[in-house]
Amino acid sequence: MPTPLPTPLPTPTPRRFAWASRNFRVQTAATVISGLGNAGAPIATAFAVLGTGGTTTEVGYVTAARLVPTVLLLVIGGTLADRLPRHLIMVAANVFSGLSQAVLAALVLTGDVRLWQMLALSAAGGAGYALYTPASGGMIMQAVPQEHAARAFAVFRMGLNASQIGGAALGGALTAAVGPGWVLAVDALCFLVAAALRFFLEPDRGPAPTGGSMLRDLREGWREFASRRWLRVIVLQFSVLVACVNAVESVYGPTAAKERLGGAGAWGLAMSAYGVGLVATGVLMTRWRPRRILLAGNWGVFLFGLPAVALAAEVPLPLLVVAMFLSGVGVTVFGVNWMVALQQEIPEEMFSRVTAYDELGSYSLAPVGTALAGPAAVTLGLSGALWACAVACLVLSAVVLLDPQVRRLSRRSTTDAPVPVSEPAPTP
Repeated sequence: MPTPLPTPLPTPTPRRFAWASRNFRVQTAATVISGLGNAGAPIATAFAVLGTGGTTTEVGYVTAARLVPTVLLLVIGGTLADRLPRHLIMVAANVFSGLSQAVLAALVLTGDVRLWQMLALSAAGGAGYALYTPASGGMIMQAVPQEHAARAFAVFRMGLNASQIGGAALGGALTAAVGPGWVLAVDALCFLVAAALRFFLEPDRGPAPTGGSMLRDLREGWREFASRRWLRVIVLQFSVLVACVNAVESVYGPTAAKERLGGAGAWGLAMSAYGVGLVATGVLMTRWRPRRILLAGNWGVFLFGLPAVALAAEVPLPLLVVAMFLSGVGVTVFGVNWMVALQQEIPEEMFSRVTAYDELGSYSLAPVGTALAGPAAVTLGLSGALWACAVACLVLSAVVLLDPQVRRLSRRSTTDAPVPVSEPAPTP
């Protein structure tokens, strides 16, 4: 009697997001939660300053106070993230930020907050951000295979950007309804919940540090950064762009909303439209994989200045909402392509240090820009200052395309591996 052939096992059906590792899912969930609070916090902080009788100039000072330690500490954060477990750095940074926001919320709720206290606690939040960001970038880059990079980064940014919609709308509505203190309290809670999630991330699998001093690590990271002209050019471009965009979103926008658009609720709606643009374009970016990565990304940068144009022209709120939506489209188009370029071109063991220099350069002028936003509005008028920001965004977007490396940097693989769509994504 012949031996029966074994029944073949059924071929397992691939999961829709089989490429999404546990670390990717946990980090994305934590980022969404912290993003909900972060989206509303700038609105609340600006209106907390204005609510105490502060001026546009003082709003700029408080925003600059957050950015100064960010700029000063980013490279330290990048070096630590390439030497120590990244998930623990993120947990510590989130806890620190959450506690500083909780103190600020308590002071605002008591109605006895002083400008110097806002400056000090905003600076504390900036220090937490500087330690968190390089570790976060390294963790998310390591959590996905390169062949699925574009899709993964688009999904990650969709989650982050979706939180911008809810967070900005909730922040604006709560600020208008119950005051900015409660929005800051929600932000503090979101930081602490995100820290708890990130505590359960699996440790990094990247190369262990080879030893040596932090100074040597900083020099190695700088050499890696400086050796790529396309990287230097884009970072130089963004040093001015970030200063302009930050002045518009943190200083000029809230001021214009208070003067003629109806206050915090209107600005929250505008920021929500920005978030919708971010998320809607994320869906596109899961499928669109342009060959010229930076060239395609820079076309999105041309849209960055539209909110400044809309505010300068004093358009009605519906047109401002459209401008904010298109700006969000541009940010996602650039952001996904930029993340793909960095993952493709930067060695993993150098990634946090190089991205720290990227962030350092990009934010280097932001404290100056926000601190000078108020005086610029006094000198040029609010409309004149907004037009200056809009022109700077447009000119820089065009000038950067003169660099051949920016135009020609190409994706090594023009397609990501196909992803079956037969099962829903696994839950964290």
